[in-house]
Amino acid sequence: MTKEVRNVRRQVLPNGLTIITEQMQHIRSASIGIWLETGSRDEDAEWNGISHFIEHMVFKGTKHRSAEEIARQVDSIGGNMDAFTAKECICFNVKVLDEHIPLALEILCDLVLNPVFDAQDIARERGVILEEIKMDEDNPDYLVHEIFTQNFWKDHPLGKPILGTKDTVKRFEREPVLDAYHHRFAPGNIIVSAAGHLEHAPFVELVTRHFEHMKPTKNGFHSSTPKIVSRIILRNKKALEQVQLCLGVPSHPIAHEKRHAGYILNTLLGGGMSSRLFQNIRERQGLAYSIYSDLNPYRDTGCMAVYAGTSRESATKVVQSVVTEFKKLKNDKVQEDELRRAKDQLKGSLMLSLESSTARMSNLARQEMYFEHFYDLDELIEKIEAVTADDLQTLAQEFFRPEAVAVTALGNLNGLKLSREQIAC
Repeated sequence: MTKEVRNVRRQVLPNGLTIITEQMQHIRSASIGIWLETGSRDEDAEWNGISHFIEHMVFKGTKHRSAEEIARQVDSIGGNMDAFTAKECICFNVKVLDEHIPLALEILCDLVLNPVFDAQDIARERGVILEEIKMDEDNPDYLVHEIFTQNFWKDHPLGKPILGTKDTVKRFEREPVLDAYHHRFAPGNIIVSAAGHLEHAPFVELVTRHFEHMKPTKNGFHSSTPKIVSRIILRNKKALEQVQLCLGVPSHPIAHEKRHAGYILNTLLGGGMSSRLFQNIRERQGLAYSIYSDLNPYRDTGCMAVYAGTSRESATKVVQSVVTEFKKLKNDKVQEDELRRAKDQLKGSLMLSLESSTARMSNLARQEMYFEHFYDLDELIEKIEAVTADDLQTLAQEFFRPEAVAVTALGNLNGLKLSREQIAC
């Protein structure tokens, strides 16, 4: 395979704003993202959800454009504009053809730098978000993860919902929203990343023009490291046909040196159709339609969680089958052919995930946020290849400790009981 050299360049403006670009010669599109290194975990409990609220509000109009004009201008250049809020970042992004980069960047910067936060719009948007919260609560897969997370990082902002709650959202008025906005949008806290058919120097020039007026400030966010509480939570919801299960253990932070072993362990356990959980619980036993595992690493903590939806009758059996897989990973070394498959699967999905300009743009920003070093594909593949069966066994013994397993069950539980003994691995 030919070695791919990624053309990545980085520049920090005098006020602390970071710009990173990657030139991709073979495509016509470009994706631009404005990233804030702060998310829902940096909120006080009473203002839970305000980052997500701000992300919605900037689309409602700026000093120069109404909400309709924003939509019209983006559509008129065939662009795709989007935004999202996560636990540790907020991102505003746009994807366009290369010839429209200056206009697309101008619209994006206008949103981020000049929102008006009109009081009537705020009142209307509160209603929209309250509906979004209800919609999510009607989705059992989402709800079981939310209950699990809130209990896993109990009483810590990382455990709180990104959308906020009905009670917190009702409080969002113009003053607190403006205040939170000014606090978050500091240049030392902003990364502008772009990937696609673009040149670094002219792009830096464009970004500089929009942002150079900002005074250098850092916002000093970064909440304390959460304590992990591994509890068994049984939540009754009569209307559900299935019992939703979430079993999780603490894992490493995002930049941990053993992270590559963590990715492989997750792939083996529940990352796809050949994974142990899928093969055993769905294919052999026929106990679940949907079952998978997930690795959720953050700045200073992480969680590896298994999700399954099953019948009330099979719930205990599914829990015990998952725990059995934990035990096997601790007690028996992974065979060479299975390890090979997991590595190849991981490498394949990594490469496929970097095919679009949007994915590269996002990859650049995340590397900047968490690693302050740029890893190219070859480096990543080398790290994945270096992981041994011994490494995986050691990691499994570290992660899957009986006292560390947390479980949430949601559904028409009808007297379902789960004890520590049943989840002992």
